[in-house]
Amino acid sequence: MSKNDKEHLVKDRLEQLKCHFTWGLFIEDTAIPDLENRVLEEIQFLETKYNVGIHNLLAYVKHLTGQNEEALKSLKEAEDLIQQEHADQSDLRSLVTWGNYAWVYFHMGRLTETLTYLDKVENTCKKFANLSCYSMECEEGWALLKCGGKNYERAKACFEKVLEVDPENPESSTGYAITLFRLDGLITAKQGEEGFSLHPLRQAIRLNPGDAYIKVLLALKLQEAGQEAEGEKYIEEALTSMSSQTYVWRYAAKFYRRNGSLDKALQLLNRALLATPTSVFLHHQIGLCCKAQTIQIKKATNNQPRGQDRENVNRMIKSAISHFEFALKQKPTFLWAYLDLADTYAQEGELHKAEGIYQKALCLLHTDKTLEQEIYYRYGRFQELHMKSKDQAKIYYLKGLEAEYNSNARGKLLKALEKLANWRVY
Repeated sequence: MSKNDKEHLVKDRLEQLKCHFTWGLFIEDTAIPDLENRVLEEIQFLETKYNVGIHNLLAYVKHLTGQNEEALKSLKEAEDLIQQEHADQSDLRSLVTWGNYAWVYFHMGRLTETLTYLDKVENTCKKFANLSCYSMECEEGWALLKCGGKNYERAKACFEKVLEVDPENPESSTGYAITLFRLDGLITAKQGEEGFSLHPLRQAIRLNPGDAYIKVLLALKLQEAGQEAEGEKYIEEALTSMSSQTYVWRYAAKFYRRNGSLDKALQLLNRALLATPTSVFLHHQIGLCCKAQTIQIKKATNNQPRGQDRENVNRMIKSAISHFEFALKQKPTFLWAYLDLADTYAQEGELHKAEGIYQKALCLLHTDKTLEQEIYYRYGRFQELHMKSKDQAKIYYLKGLEAEYNSNARGKLLKALEKLANWRVY
């Protein structure tokens, strides 16, 4: 048998594996550096019982960036964790890791090692043929969840498969709740609605009572559902925990920003920034806080800040722009940051710069259809309020309503069109 024929046979066997190389993870090339950064942050700062999967994902990301030797090191770390945490089920828990080993070695041209790991996977599957391996479904769900919005529905399906058979499974309960929390952010119609994630988050807390990260997510969902007092109790409880502090500070800050406690939010964000200085999430949130502070000052001065107030507004605007731009440098596909940066320029009357940023966002629509309605809404508002073109505004509001993804911006689009229609009447 020729070397080519042998490689084709091996490739056919590799395609049958269930691992990061075969799950069809959708990752934009420009998003890979940010994904790697977030994975490394999670390994260092998020305390969880489910660390094997994140090391496997890091190995896959390392492979995507051509660092196969580093990928092997990450897989070794995943193996070591399996021995520490799941010694009684090490073979079953190792299937994904072994599959990744086989693929990495194949890409390195090391067929002997590739075949060794293929045999290990196939022999283990024969040995446990009568057992369902939920850990593989969980790990696929976590990988999909970490790789962004286009993967969320598939992540949800993975966790659901486990929960249908084992509704008290703590790992899948946690993954399912986080996935629904993320999906709620895209599809909840308006403030005050509970969304789909409130009950799953409560269930995840019941099964993982020490998980401070889940507590802050539950707090944010309670806030959105109009139950802020209960949410704040979970925030305070999470802030007293030593677990996953950097992540707790991030989401607690978001909670305080949304209720107007901007100084408290900034204090937590800057504390977290010391630990993770390149975090896209943190820079975006700091930018939002600075932007909100300028709005507070303008309201207090009837939109005519002078003297020290004017200086503070200028300083905060510069800071907001700087943080949004940093976030975009780290993650060039971050549509929310484009929209918030454009809004900031528009509020300061720099309409040419705002137009340029909006055009970049519109050009990136193909990367994330979940934000299509939000982008059209924001750009329509820009045309209506700043460019004084109600006709152009109407065009973009209508485009938003034609978008295939039904997001939380739909209600805003309908209300904006209704106002335009009333304006026409008068």
